[in-house]
This record gives sequence, C-alpha cells and structure tokens, in this order.
Amino acid sequence: MSKRILPLVVALTVLVLVPALLQASGSGYLFRVSITAMIFAILAASLNFITGVAGLLSLGHAAFYGIGAYAAALLATQHGVPFLLTIPLAGVAAAIGGVLVALPTMRLVSIYFAVATLGTGEIIHGTLLNWVDFTRGPMGIPAIPSFKVFGLDLSGNLGSYLVVAVVMLASLWVLHRLTHSYYGNALRALREDDQCADSMGIDVVRLKGEVFAIACFFAGVAGALWAHTTGYISPNDFRFGESILVLAMIVVGGLGSLPGAVIGAVLLIVLPEALRPVGDVRMIVVGCVMFFSILLLPKGLFGEVSALNLVRSSFGGGWKAGSARQSIGWR
Repeated sequence: MSKRILPLVVALTVLVLVPALLQASGSGYLFRVSITAMIFAILAASLNFITGVAGLLSLGHAAFYGIGAYAAALLATQHGVPFLLTIPLAGVAAAIGGVLVALPTMRLVSIYFAVATLGTGEIIHGTLLNWVDFTRGPMGIPAIPSFKVFGLDLSGNLGSYLVVAVVMLASLWVLHRLTHSYYGNALRALREDDQCADSMGIDVVRLKGEVFAIACFFAGVAGALWAHTTGYISPNDFRFGESILVLAMIVVGGLGSLPGAVIGAVLLIVLPEALRPVGDVRMIVVGCVMFFSILLLPKGLFGEVSALNLVRSSFGGGWKAGSARQSIGWR
C-alpha cells in the first residue's frame, strides 16, 4: 500500500469504521476501552519520541501526564475554561514542567538520566498528593466537565470518541513529521552517539531540552483528554507504575517505531479488558505476553514485521532501495 494512501486509510478507519462498529454494538464499555487506548497511544507515542527516537530513557513520564490532567481539570472546574483551550494549555503546562526538570538533568547520560527522571516523577507525584490546598490531594478533583464546544454537547460516547480520535490523529501526525525530518535526523544522531553529534555541531544540551519539552507537551495533552473523559482524577492515576506501563508499550510494539508505540498501547489496554472473564489470572497472561514478546521479538511487534517484509522483498525480487525505504518509512 502506498505511503500516501496508508494515513488516509488509518484516519478513515479510526474516524468512521471503528465508531460505526462501536455505535452498532451499543456498548458504552467498548467506547470507554477505545477512548482509553487512544489516550495511551498519544502517551506512548510521546515517550517513544524521547526514548525511541532520541535515546533518552525516561522513567517519570506519567508525572507530566498528570501535570496536563491537573492543569486541564483546574482550568475547567475553577475558571470555566472550555476544552478547546484546556487541552493545549495543559500541554503547555506539562512542557514547562518538562523544561524545568530537564534543565538540571540534561548533562546526565545513560542510567543516570533515567534515575533522575524517576526521581522527578516521584517528586511531582508527591506534590500532587500532598499539595491539598491546590490539588485537593488524595481526594482528587471531581465533576470535571466533558467536551462542549459552541453550545454543542459532545459528552456522549460517540462525541467523546471523535474528539479524542481527532486529537490523537493530529498528535501522531505531528510526531511523525518531526521524526521524519532533519530535526529527527539530529535526534537519531543524539541517540546513536551524543559525543559524535556534539562534534558535528549539534547542540546536544539544547536538543535534549527541546525533545523533552515536545514529548511532555503531548503527554500533557493526553492527560487533559483523560481528565475530560473520566470526569475525575486523583494522584493515583499518575504513579510510577503508569510510567512503566507506557514504557512497556513502546518496547512491546517496537522501540523507535511510531506505529509500534500505537500497537503496543492498543495491545496492552485492550488485552487485559478482553481477558476479564478469566478473573485475576488475566494479569498473569498479560505478563506472559509481555515477557515472551520481548524475549522472542526483541525488535517489537512492528519492528519484527518490518524486518520480515524487508527480507521477503530482498529475496523475492532482488534488493531494491525503494522496497527498503518503504519498509522503514513508517518507523
């Protein structure tokens, strides 16, 4: 399939086919699962931009997801700001938080940077939990308004799904364009060898700060969507475990691959829900799927499929540069 046609097919599937099937099922539960999967797809794609593309292992990404959720919730409940403004403002708040965290940690490398992000994530979670006068602490923020624009109520299942789907597609498109640009080439140079990138004239410290701010912006957008669609948030939604879950999504799907991040998010959100009939055993099954996918498919689900297609094309009709480009073009 042509690379130009594929995005259109994906958009039509997400905006037309899937909601039509969900509407026909008449199940609000399936809508809720689909909305959650799309929100985590944005979150996984944003972490993939840091860890997969730029090579910076972040273990506190859920904290910026939480900053976005709290920013949107406070703006909507205390100041009556509509969601058309709370979503970008939540992203800006998370990006500012990311820059403030990045400034003292950007010169750290490898596991030291990862531990620093883990520590900052715990600091932010502790702040959300204990700053009772501002965040209501463990009581959380209830009665967060859903989507409404120009007097049109979009709080129903279908309306909420379409809003989240549009924001998700826009977010993925922006991240895809950034990844496949000269800016993305600089990020990949940073990932492969930061000292070599520095010697070629790339401002490594500034680049790390920028990629962190961009990724945190989209994490904040995902948090705003979560706040508006659930109607209630608490610090427990943004713990360290959420960061590890999102990291597992991009590893299972394929580290460095944007479609892989989306596939991993959908798999790890939908699979536990599909296995609910088996009770608590479902988490053992999900754990086994994660373990064996990483053990047997080290490149991730999307990465292994891309590699297999590349091998087939090279052996089937000789090595073709166009085939190689096509196989990796959506990474």
